[in-house]
Amino acid sequence: MTFSASSPVSFVRTAVDTEIARFVERRRAQLLEIGSELAPAVDALEAMLAGGKRLRPAFCYWGWRGAGGDDVPEIHRAAASLEFLQACALIHDDVIDNSDTRRGLPATHKRLEGLHAASGWRGASDAFGRGAAILIGDLCLAWSEDLYQASGLGLEALHAGRTPFDAMRTEVMAGQYLDMLEQVREGGDVAATLRVMHYKAAKYTVQRPLHLGAALAGRYAELSPVYTAYGLPLGVAFQLRDDVLGVFGDPEQTGKPAGDDLREGKRTLIVAETLERAGAADRAEFLRRLGDPAMDDDTVAWMRGVAEECGALAACERRIDDYVGQATAALETGLLDDAARSPLADLVVAATARKH
Repeated sequence: MTFSASSPVSFVRTAVDTEIARFVERRRAQLLEIGSELAPAVDALEAMLAGGKRLRPAFCYWGWRGAGGDDVPEIHRAAASLEFLQACALIHDDVIDNSDTRRGLPATHKRLEGLHAASGWRGASDAFGRGAAILIGDLCLAWSEDLYQASGLGLEALHAGRTPFDAMRTEVMAGQYLDMLEQVREGGDVAATLRVMHYKAAKYTVQRPLHLGAALAGRYAELSPVYTAYGLPLGVAFQLRDDVLGVFGDPEQTGKPAGDDLREGKRTLIVAETLERAGAADRAEFLRRLGDPAMDDDTVAWMRGVAEECGALAACERRIDDYVGQATAALETGLLDDAARSPLADLVVAATARKH
């Protein structure tokens, strides 16, 4: 997803990127004192942190501004801590899904697998890559906490932020587990898929970062209902757009091979809608092919065709439009500071754009 220089995400991105770079530079020195062998691990971590949309820091920042907070360095540091949590989630998610790429580059476990193979070390390269990636993800989780605490905000503000900050971490892990559970028990109906999206995406990506901004500014009780009414539907719409692009997206835009979500067998909402709407024969064949890592482009095209012809794609687009309407309507309140109203409206568009 790209943003103009004046977009609410780009406005936050520069400051957040600066805070991340400063923090990692300090921690790199600490790790290299332990052992120079840790350099490739930090390089892999930095590569993961270098990409990303910075949506969670943006929602945290504008949640703070909507609560009347000023544009100060401390909020940028607190918001930047969410990118370390996101890096942890993505690194572990790629291990769980056995994904080869992330943002057009080798996934962290594949990068470390390559290091093992190129170095001629003993044992299985894939096992080393997975183990190293899990540890790097754990490190990101720890560093998220460290940067939050070192943001420079007052102890009272940091304590107030604990409620959404802690809930966010618990909910994304719970959502990830529910996602894994749906894969293995081959459920994946629309209701179950929406529950996963609610916890793994909507609350984690939009609602809780907004709550965190409001809490840090001292207005959590007052603004959390507003940010929930805005954040939950927008978060589902964001994930749903991402899932649609995972099937129908342009690899040059998404950084992933065409149809990669189908090869991985992800039980996304577009898959759930397809399985509920397709005829019996198409449904059985779609299920048989779903999750085949060797799936060729012709099969991807066939599965796309089934999703489109049965109405699943159109149903997902209607859901996105409906959720966008709900999120937009939630901004029609006098409780928000005017400095954030327009940026939050722009974020609705940015988070649900048809091109990422």
